[in-house]
Amino acid sequence: MSFNSTSSKAAIKALKLSKCYQLYAHPKDRLKQFLWPHKWWGSRQYYRELWALRDIDLTVMPGEVVGIVGQNGSGKSTLLQLVCGTLTPTHGEVQVTGRVAALLELGAGFNPEFTGRENVLMSAAIMGLSQSEIAERIEAIIDFSGVRDFVDQPVKTYSSGMYVRLAFSVAINVDPDILVIDEALSVGDGAFARKSFARIMQMRDAGKTILFCSHSLFQVESLCARAIWINRGNIVLDGESAQVVSAYQAFLDKSAPGSALEMPIAGNDAPAPDKKYALGSAHLEKVKLQVNDTSTQQAVITSGESGVVIRVAFASDPSLPCPNVAMTLQTKDGRTVTSAATWEDRFTLQRTSEGSGQLCLRLDQLPLLKGEYLINIYLLCERGLHLYDSAEGVATLQVKQTGRLQGYFSIPHQWENDNIAHNDPNR
Repeated sequence: MSFNSTSSKAAIKALKLSKCYQLYAHPKDRLKQFLWPHKWWGSRQYYRELWALRDIDLTVMPGEVVGIVGQNGSGKSTLLQLVCGTLTPTHGEVQVTGRVAALLELGAGFNPEFTGRENVLMSAAIMGLSQSEIAERIEAIIDFSGVRDFVDQPVKTYSSGMYVRLAFSVAINVDPDILVIDEALSVGDGAFARKSFARIMQMRDAGKTILFCSHSLFQVESLCARAIWINRGNIVLDGESAQVVSAYQAFLDKSAPGSALEMPIAGNDAPAPDKKYALGSAHLEKVKLQVNDTSTQQAVITSGESGVVIRVAFASDPSLPCPNVAMTLQTKDGRTVTSAATWEDRFTLQRTSEGSGQLCLRLDQLPLLKGEYLINIYLLCERGLHLYDSAEGVATLQVKQTGRLQGYFSIPHQWENDNIAHNDPNR
């Protein structure tokens, strides 16, 4: 791995990048391999090879925000660790221009015996900050983490949330040229999660190079202009994020039927926690499905003849901008049939001075064909990106129909006889 400082070059450039792991069935096989390496005469190979990445060619220019998607074990995290320098490639090389901050395994490098302040000093130095830069930023790092009262205590006494918040604060405040995020976009409680998300958005808007790896395809498409789909160590597709996300979602629909059956199904009127908002956050209070003036969680309707109303109540910190609400309609096998969102429809939610609000979504004369559908409700920030709360599978729609049409929707259409004469030479 090599680091360069010439801004005209690519921020990240991988050439035939490959990583192979040696897997041993027994610990003694590792010793045998050391004593009798494969290159010697009469030797054996006491391990099997697992290629996490094979011949990856990748160029990321300064200021690009690139999402990385793929199933578990596809090689995403291996690629990010090679970019960060925490792994060495088996073959090929990766060239990185500028300072890198990584949000991988937050706090993995902390010494539990050291205080929070000592770990901040050590981590910042490892990330490339000079002593003067550390002195300038240490107070801001501590303030951002929210653990000032405990910063001079050993981190082994911290809760898991405090530990992660301090590690995140270090990574996000070193002013990197390249930010690498691996499933660490929302950490800590509601207020800190929002603050951390806002900081990452600031870095994106400031033109920082960002590699964002996530299973949340919605966030990938929302944050990233470009996306890369990795499968079994190879790049399947590299292009515009909406195109890549759509192709990857279609792949998931085919390869994992029935996955939606494992979603947590909320109970009646769920979620309905009896609590006030958390500072810096928001939550759903009630979600109700109404059909023909009757509230229910499992409705049976006839295709094209009756609609439904979804009523949503929420509570939020009134010092924050008013949140947004989104709805998705899914089949039982996890396919998203349609969705609606207040920010897309430019609908402004109203709330009280205490931060509570109610709204309803009317779905009149649903053109759905026969089948069972799940309703999911999401509460998001004012940009429609950061997720505050969700109620997945909160209600079920059972749709019946009289005909034998197939599919999900009955699209408005019209049949006409073709009156062009049979002897028309243009036919």
